[in-house]
Amino acid sequence: MKTENGNIKINIPPVPETQKNSAGAGFSVEGWIKAVWEFCKEDSNRIKYSLKVGLAVLLVSLLILFQAPYQVFGTNIIWSILTVAIMFEYTVGETFNKGFNRALGSLLAGILAVAVAQAALSSGHVAEPIIIAFSIFIIGTVASFMKQWPSLIQYEYGFRVIVFTFCLIIVTGYRMGNPAKTAMDRLYSIAIGALVAVLVNVLICPSWAGEKLHKELVKQFDAVGDSLEECVRKYLEDDGSNHPEFSKTVMDEFPDEIAYKRFKATLNSSAKIDSLANSAKWEPPHGRFKHFFYPWSECVKVGAVLRSCAYEVMALHGVLHSEIQAPYNLKITFQREIQEASSRAAELVRSLGKDIMKMKRNLRSRTSLLKMVHSSTLRLQRSIYIHSYLLTSGHDYSPDNSNSNSTKPLSKQLSHNLSSALSDLHAHLAAGDGNGGEGMLPNSATPPTAQNGIGVLPAAAESYQEHLKKQLRRQHSWPSREVDDEFEGSIGVDFLPKMKALESTASLSLATFTSLLIEFVARLDHLVEAVDQLAKMAKFKQDDS
Repeated sequence: MKTENGNIKINIPPVPETQKNSAGAGFSVEGWIKAVWEFCKEDSNRIKYSLKVGLAVLLVSLLILFQAPYQVFGTNIIWSILTVAIMFEYTVGETFNKGFNRALGSLLAGILAVAVAQAALSSGHVAEPIIIAFSIFIIGTVASFMKQWPSLIQYEYGFRVIVFTFCLIIVTGYRMGNPAKTAMDRLYSIAIGALVAVLVNVLICPSWAGEKLHKELVKQFDAVGDSLEECVRKYLEDDGSNHPEFSKTVMDEFPDEIAYKRFKATLNSSAKIDSLANSAKWEPPHGRFKHFFYPWSECVKVGAVLRSCAYEVMALHGVLHSEIQAPYNLKITFQREIQEASSRAAELVRSLGKDIMKMKRNLRSRTSLLKMVHSSTLRLQRSIYIHSYLLTSGHDYSPDNSNSNSTKPLSKQLSHNLSSALSDLHAHLAAGDGNGGEGMLPNSATPPTAQNGIGVLPAAAESYQEHLKKQLRRQHSWPSREVDDEFEGSIGVDFLPKMKALESTASLSLATFTSLLIEFVARLDHLVEAVDQLAKMAKFKQDDS
């Protein structure tokens, strides 16, 4: 606006303090340093790798900084710096792999460039640029097509080297003349860079792909075993009172499941295992791997079989967080058998991982563990067969004398308690209909109590409908909306068959969980065979302790 003096005044509103604080909170030096520190703590080799790359580049750069070597090599020494920067990889095996591709690609490109340049030079000044341009198009097209061939994908970097090395040599040779000398100078420079990269990577704190592959396999074995035990423990302890929201289940947000976070990486480890195995094939004998032609492909097979077992654990985790849950009282019927089978299976998985880590074969211990896993699984199968009537809705609950409940198996007590609960609920339904259809307990009536610790009705003047809602929500997790609709209408005798149907549907969740656990044990046989095959081909030492 204009003031009295005719000047224009612009009013800028002050920035609120909250906006200032939010703008300044976007970046924190302390938080950034902490994040970098945590990143380095995960793998200390990351710092070593960075320092080694810097040292290799420095050594090659000295050939330019000092006058004597620069007079010998000239500006072509820049190709050494480029070679080190491109070829230097995290592991020794990957460095050798890239070095081989770099050397072979540069050699082929140099030979082709010299041959084409000589042919173009002898064809005359008019046809020379045409031949060079046509050869660049042909080489670029053929090399780009060949690197997509399935069996040649591992040499993809070599084909890239052929393209840009051929183009640079033939173009600079055309302008500077004498393409053969240009090609030789650059090949010398590339060889110097490759030699420096290999020596620094091998002699200074080497990071071997074979060692990393073994450690990765052991880590995955431990993750599968820990996740199996964690999943079974949480499933048996879950009484339906703390079920996670569906949105958190879909997004895999389970902050209280530590082993599950490590286990998820196992499911997506196929590419990492394959990459480490391919790199390890290029490494010379070293450390514990002192013989040539170590069976790295068998490590890949072991990882594949382990992932097939991990898929079963993932399915068990899905049942743990599914919408349909078995009643807690039914879970404890098979609690001992499920815990025994899962704990022994997890112990066997971790034992196989230790054998790979130590590179030893302990056949006596492994056979003993495998027999215990099979025997515990057979007991679980036998228990399910004997008490299979608890997993269906067609069985009859025959009430017995209360004095004999203590001598019954847990499954028979559970059947009797559920039958008594249904009988009491049916009797109160009839009493409610006789009192005007209110469905309420009479004031003079004493709320019935549960036998063996299973509550049926509240002790206070709570309505029968509200209590039955809570009972069904605790014992039957699905379908909650349908259960609510049942209570909104009249509650009659036809409600009891529907209640039994919901009970049967929820009980089948337990059958699914146990069948997945048995399938996991069945796949363990294939895992043991794969580890045994690796031990034989890798010549693991015999351990009789």
